[in-house]
Amino acid sequence: MSEHPLKVFEKLDPELLRTVNESEEFTFTDGALPKKFKLLIAMVLDTSLGSVEGVKVLAGRAMEAGATKEEIGEAIRVARLVRGVSTVHVAARGLKELF
Repeated sequence: MSEHPLKVFEKLDPELLRTVNESEEFTFTDGALPKKFKLLIAMVLDTSLGSVEGVKVLAGRAMEAGATKEEIGEAIRVARLVRGVSTVHVAARGLKELF
């Protein structure tokens, strides 16, 4: 995997990096929604924002948490319905190295 995108903050603002990491850990912990579903939600939000790298990273993390390629595909279908076909193009660019 590539270098963490926030690595620059290790020197620039370690406190900010710590709070971001703590927030991420808090957010993606299993709860009423399993971790994989939370990661899929984040992934489709990144498709709507045009974040190819975010799609790639979050899809990989979702699979590590147990998501299947079918679940990833269905999540992208929801994003497409809500946000439009541009989400499918962003998802394709982010997923091409994973599948």
